[in-house]
Amino acid sequence: MTADRPARVEDVHELAQAMPHVTVVHGSGGNAVYQVGGKSFVFFRTPRPDAVDAEGRKLPDVIVFWVPDETDKLALVQDERTPFFTTSHFDGHRSVLVQASRLGEISRQELAEVVQDAWLAQASPRRRAVWLTEHGAAD
Repeated sequence: MTADRPARVEDVHELAQAMPHVTVVHGSGGNAVYQVGGKSFVFFRTPRPDAVDAEGRKLPDVIVFWVPDETDKLALVQDERTPFFTTSHFDGHRSVLVQASRLGEISRQELAEVVQDAWLAQASPRRRAVWLTEHGAAD
């Protein structure tokens, strides 16, 4: 498995499940919701009226990722090289959205960083500190 290949939906599931202390619950539409300590960090969203295509149809494949803060959110959604976006529904919410059908526009390694950041944004301080120490990073 090459880290620099285009990302796929299967990678979201694999990467989220690989983080420590993760549970998977399913939303009302059967959509996967990945949680750490009871807090969602990645979830597959059911179609909603705030995320639509050019013809006004609800996007059926939106994935939500938590981010550490507004600065990180803006960095992702304002970078024209990434497929990440937000909607007015998520104003003030520490998360970004991406269509599953556009994941291939980023690499698996970039996706891994987004998933790890999402987990770190929602994990308890103790769990975050342990993970960062184990991976040679500073909090």
